Amino acid sequence: MIVNLALILTVLTLLSGVVVAIDKLVWKTEEADSRQAPGARDILVEYSRSFFPVLLFVLVIRSFIFEPFRIPSGSMMPTLVEGDFIFVKKYAYGLRLPVTETKFIETGDPKRGDVIVFRLPSDPSINYIKRVIGLPGDTVVYERHRLKINGEMIDLNYGEREFGRVPVFVEDLDGRVHDILIHNPEFSTRDGTYTVPEGHYFVMGDNRDRSKDSRFISAIPEEYLVGEAVRVWMHFIPWNMPDWGRIGTKIQ
Repeated sequence: MIVNLALILTVLTLLSGVVVAIDKLVWKTEEADSRQAPGARDILVEYSRSFFPVLLFVLVIRSFIFEPFRIPSGSMMPTLVEGDFIFVKKYAYGLRLPVTETKFIETGDPKRGDVIVFRLPSDPSINYIKRVIGLPGDTVVYERHRLKINGEMIDLNYGEREFGRVPVFVEDLDGRVHDILIHNPEFSTRDGTYTVPEGHYFVMGDNRDRSKDSRFISAIPEEYLVGEAVRVWMHFIPWNMPDWGRIGTKIQ
């Protein structure tokens, strides 16, 4: 069962706010006319006054500025690893209302090479994180681990190192230089030519042979974007010590 934290936080904020408003507009007047011992209503008001500012602050930060996410798999290795906790910049691609995810202010569009979090179109309760490869209208060719976008071959060089015994390669997407993993240089997964529809984005994982991305789930509609992944703030896997060295790592 997946808990909708945005819905819970929004409901609690609204309820506590309504209680505070009713207390100021109605109940305060009644108290002036009668002196009664504190009851359940007074306790409710006291808790609402205490929690409403905190809930409102968290709701605003989480909905419009930054939201934390945990990396559950290795599809973005070596850039992100399982157990990373990251900050996602919610305002990068527009401000959206909590719960409904309706955009009400435009702030920008994803750029090639951005690492983005998006809701899975087939199940919006699930969040994915991938790298933007193709923009609306692009033609993306993926063949033998090489990318060609609109007829231009993307630079890919051997990184002369390994990550967990897997060769690391360096890819350059419009100046966004980053590492990718290629498990078997002689065999690549889901080679093909993909045309990105308008209003959609073609995304791939940096762990190219171990990623369920647009090669499998198609291009991602703009309305499912959550934000841009910008920085690692913690790395922790249960039963292991936190990896303090990853804290503050900028996501390239």
